[in-house]
Amino acid sequence: MKRGGGASEMSRPGSKPKRVSKADLPEKTCAVCNRPFFWRKKWARVWEEVKYCSERCRRDARKR
Repeated sequence: MKRGGGASEMSRPGSKPKRVSKADLPEKTCAVCNRPFFWRKKWARVWEEVKYCSERCRRDARKR
């Protein structure tokens, strides 16, 4: 049996999908630092509720 990661194997059903570029992901601006941040897989279910780019910005928002 031959093993390898050639391009012909990537087109089979059940193979991993190709990566999405950052330009294609949704973007928001952090409410604390005003920097842009992109969608993350761990935020998929709560994306509408996400306001901060990081845990640090979330903590800093509570101090204000």
